[in-house]
Amino acid sequence: MKTFSLIIVLLFGSLLVYCTLDFPSWGDPTAPASLHVSPRYIEQTLDETSVPNIVTAVLADYRSYDTMFETIVIFTAGVACIILLRTYQRKKQLGGMYRHVPTGITLRFKEDVQLPKDSKEFEHIDLEWVPYDIIIKTACRLIVPFSQIFALYVIAHGHHSPGGGFQGGVILGASVILFAISHNLRATLGRISERAVALLCGLGVFMYAGTGLICMIFGANFLDYSALAHLLPLSPVAARSFGILIIEIGVGIAVMAVMIQLYYNLASAGKHDEGL
Repeated sequence: MKTFSLIIVLLFGSLLVYCTLDFPSWGDPTAPASLHVSPRYIEQTLDETSVPNIVTAVLADYRSYDTMFETIVIFTAGVACIILLRTYQRKKQLGGMYRHVPTGITLRFKEDVQLPKDSKEFEHIDLEWVPYDIIIKTACRLIVPFSQIFALYVIAHGHHSPGGGFQGGVILGASVILFAISHNLRATLGRISERAVALLCGLGVFMYAGTGLICMIFGANFLDYSALAHLLPLSPVAARSFGILIIEIGVGIAVMAVMIQLYYNLASAGKHDEGL
């Protein structure tokens, strides 16, 4: 069976390599894309969308259908992760580990111990626990807000510089994961719960598709942002730029939420009780 699979892979691989011979040479100025597509975007993007970043205009306007379905694919990955990994059956804990906050001493009890939630003397820690380090925690608490501010800048400034919803969403998700790694999963769930993450996953896709539906309500094509000029005191060209910003925000929210959802389930084996 392995030999047969290897033969199939080699045959299809050889076919793909053979097909690449029909591709234009790298950087060929006479290639169809260089003669027709690229000049059209380079010359007309700023006048038609009021967006200096041609890449953003192409991804979020000219081929916005494709980008919308990329966002849906990311959302589907998050839903699949929940369906496949999430479990609500908690195993009986063999013991509980707590850190005495004033002294830093770690205690382990033979039976599960439930302390009051408002107890400030003991901190419930994971069984697979990284030793408490005030330097790491403090450093990460300082890094996280600056990372999130930079992520918002990447999303909002994607019109004029490299960036956008995908990049900004990844940075936002990474900032939350950094907090979870430096602290613990329970502390992170206390700040952004599983339910909130699930709602944000759907909200990002809804913002994208909803913008297209609003355009259709005003008689334009789906995701033709110039129709937003009926709602905003903007010209049709400026409205296209504003519409791109809306869907970039939606993409950023969806990407961030899916990243967090994946981490929650993978780090805790779907139990959301203890993790890295």
